[in-house]
Amino acid sequence: MNAQQLSQRLMKVAEYVQQGAVVADIGSDHAYLPCHLVHIGTASRAVAGEIVKGPYESARKQVHEEGLNDKIVVRLAPGLEAVEPEDGVTAVTIAGMGGTLIASILAEGNHRLDGVERLILQPNIHAQAIRQWAVDNDWHIVAEDILKEKDKIYEIIVLEPSPHRVELDAKQLLFGPFLLKSRGETFKEKWQRESTQWKAIAERMDKAEETPDIRTKKEQLLQKIALMEEVFKDENS
Repeated sequence: MNAQQLSQRLMKVAEYVQQGAVVADIGSDHAYLPCHLVHIGTASRAVAGEIVKGPYESARKQVHEEGLNDKIVVRLAPGLEAVEPEDGVTAVTIAGMGGTLIASILAEGNHRLDGVERLILQPNIHAQAIRQWAVDNDWHIVAEDILKEKDKIYEIIVLEPSPHRVELDAKQLLFGPFLLKSRGETFKEKWQRESTQWKAIAERMDKAEETPDIRTKKEQLLQKIALMEEVFKDENS
């Protein structure tokens, strides 16, 4: 993978960045995504943020080799602290992390989202945490996508600011409102995999000594399994 030939999941993330955006890519690694977006003319400028020294140096090197020092600034900073008000960022991309971590990055850096028109987020797991953050912070989902690459399944969630709170029910939080409507083959495969894992975990919990913590986790798991069965019952009816 390089700035000219992104992975399938990053290409899909790039598709949701609005034309002419000033992009902040958080956890940018080699800065392949911002370099690509500037090269193809989607992004006018970009910020590549990294919290780890090694990837930060790799990103700086990549931007220099691509001849984009005048278009992309690379910063060593945690999360959205890489974004400064004078950057004029209008789109934020965060890809390749857990959904809980992405949600915490957004929560901790919420004050740096002023002027941001779109968030394009690609969680590896626990996308529900991002949807819950969106509900709690007056952002609404405008698009979702799901794809399979090298036997791994990824979700993409696209958020825009909302003037009011947009509620999601339990199914929508877990499965995604757009993905729940489309229910493509990759969606089905993902949740069939999850269902198998959840049932195996629930069986192990049945055999373990019951503690308040285990009881709570089991109840949450059974709730998810029930939602899953309801969704696929609807699918087969």
